[in-house]
Amino acid sequence: MNEKKLHIHFIGVGGAGMSGLASILLDSGHKISGSDIVTSKITKRLADKGATIFKGHNEDNVEGADLIVVSSAIPESNSEIRGARDRKITIIKRAEMLARLMDNKYGIAIAGTHGKSTTTSMISLLLERSGLDPTVVVGGELNNFKKNAKLG
Repeated sequence: MNEKKLHIHFIGVGGAGMSGLASILLDSGHKISGSDIVTSKITKRLADKGATIFKGHNEDNVEGADLIVVSSAIPESNSEIRGARDRKITIIKRAEMLARLMDNKYGIAIAGTHGKSTTTSMISLLLERSGLDPTVVVGGELNNFKKNAKLG
């Protein structure tokens, strides 16, 4: 991703994939805000790190954002999506944000029905113990990091 630090707003920030991306971008110096219909341990952790978290969706929540990242679980009729469009703020899906983060980097993707978080945890631990510093985004909390994402 480019070096300019942005204000990035996540609609549906409490989801596993969205919160991981928000955490990594926060760690890399971007201003992060986000909203979700409920607060949780995940949204509290982001707020404790410095993100502005809104409970519920309101078009005013996107004010001042440079970029909007939307969860696939959010309908197009969402008030924050409408507010972003009215303000001509670029809107991208979570998958595109992940692609931007991985641009010009090597990646390992873990897929399947069961054991993805466990496998990711084991691979990230092996990489760390091998002297590497991996960036990791995972659906569950990783035992070796005590969170669901880590900026390497």
